[in-house]
Amino acid sequence: MGHGAQLAGIGIGIGLAAAVGLTRIISKLLFGVNATDPLTFAAMAALLLLVALAASYIPARRAIKLNPIVALHHE
Repeated sequence: MGHGAQLAGIGIGIGLAAAVGLTRIISKLLFGVNATDPLTFAAMAALLLLVALAASYIPARRAIKLNPIVALHHE
């Protein structure tokens, strides 16, 4: 799960940088909302991190339950 969290963190960092950089383009399309609203950026980053951790939890749980001897025997 640590590797999944690391990849998600890198992706969120790149995405936040791109989103802040592109706010000038979309600021004309937004009405009543600031284009660089920190609450929105933080909420979406947290949601994406939660989804990535949930997606990496299921394979990690399966890998923990697997007997290493059996896994190596099938290879």
